[in-house]
Amino acid sequence: MKLIDAIVKPFKLDEVKSALTEIGIEGITVAEVKGFGRQKGHTELYRGAEYVVDFIPKVRLSIAVPDEMAAKVVETIKEAAKTGRIGDGKIFILPLEDAVRIRTGETGEEAI
Repeated sequence: MKLIDAIVKPFKLDEVKSALTEIGIEGITVAEVKGFGRQKGHTELYRGAEYVVDFIPKVRLSIAVPDEMAAKVVETIKEAAKTGRIGDGKIFILPLEDAVRIRTGETGEEAI
C-alpha cells in the first residue's frame, strides 16, 4: 500500500476531488496548510503598509491506496492540479505499512 500526500492550490481542490472520484477513489483526507517553496511568499499592501506573506495557503490531500493504484492516482492529481504556474504543488508517495478500520477491525487493503 502507498500513502499519497499531495499539496495543491486551494482553488484546485474540487477539480482534483472530482478527478479522483472518477477513477474510483472513495476516501480522501483534506487539510488546510500553509507553506512555501520556490515562491518564497509575496508582498501585500494593507492600509498603505507593505508586508511580506511568507507562507502561502495550500491544501493537503492524503490518500491511502493499494500499490497498483498509486501511479494512476498520482497521474490524476498531477493533471487535475496543474496550472502551469509556479506554486502548483508537490506529490509525495510514501510506503504504507498497514491500515486499520476502527469500526470493523479490518486491516491492510480491506481497511482502505
